[in-house]
Amino acid sequence: MNKQLSILSAALLAMSVSASAQALTTGDMAFTSFNADDDGWAMVTFVDIAANSTIYFSDNEWNGTAFADSNEHALAWNTGAAAIAAGSVVVFTEIDASPDVISASVGTLALASTGGTNLGFAKSNETVYAFLGDSGIAPTTFLTALTTENDAAPANVTNAGLTVGVNAIALVPDADFGEYTGARSGQATFAAYKSMVYDNANWNDVGSGEFTGNTLDNTAFTVAVPEPETYALMLAGLGLVGFMARRRKA
Repeated sequence: MNKQLSILSAALLAMSVSASAQALTTGDMAFTSFNADDDGWAMVTFVDIAANSTIYFSDNEWNGTAFADSNEHALAWNTGAAAIAAGSVVVFTEIDASPDVISASVGTLALASTGGTNLGFAKSNETVYAFLGDSGIAPTTFLTALTTENDAAPANVTNAGLTVGVNAIALVPDADFGEYTGARSGQATFAAYKSMVYDNANWNDVGSGEFTGNTLDNTAFTVAVPEPETYALMLAGLGLVGFMARRRKA
């Protein structure tokens, strides 16, 4: 019986993710790791992401109306054929080497059709955006950003309508590596993690160093969910309601 309930629970969870996926908006995703030595990063989603969504990344500076540097590159992430559940952490790799290594732990990551050839991320005065829209024209929605600018209110972040500590994270200048080290369980909702992840005090922000090959933490964020028995009782209740309705019609 427990095995059947576990299967039922998994099926209901998959149905729930598919049904609740909605259009992303600012702050729905956040960076949880950044490694300038490996040109890698990790992100958590606080909401369910619909299958085959496209999210762009770029380290091109946004001046408020356009991307400022035609040589900076952009990446396109297709999230894949299945919906991605809230709390999932996806790791991205974009190593500027020969050959380049561009991949994502979920879905596919590739160079966007527009953008320059200056691949890789710098450790200083760098801002990386995640956004919706078009990689080479104008983003429709900036989801979040991570910056290593030496400024309490980095212009590249504020130009995108983002705020450090609210929906963007600022690492120290010359940050080769930084990673969120706060809690990933215990909150009642995924949205409750936002203020924690965007708080620099909850990051291992180590500055300059050698971090090539460091494994980025892909531990998912979790919230309290009903036990499988609860799902079974819910379905039994729905079945009873349906049965009573049919009897009344008869």
